[in-house]
Amino acid sequence: MTSERDARAAAEEQALEIERIIRRLDMLDQRLDNIDSVVTAVTERVLNQSITLNITCPNCGRNIEIALIGNRKPTR
Repeated sequence: MTSERDARAAAEEQALEIERIIRRLDMLDQRLDNIDSVVTAVTERVLNQSITLNITCPNCGRNIEIALIGNRKPTR
């Protein structure tokens, strides 16, 4: 009887662990969708107008300017 209970308890614990994994995968999927949305928005902005990044070099202290300029391809 105890082995039967142990087997049932182990099966329930395994089912709970599978549910946790499914929830975590769903959360990861949502986060990846959010990242995709942000990257898409930034890409569209770069294609529509330029973005300029001003960075200070940590070694020499000089300012570095990086301009991202996009060219939108015609859509079909």
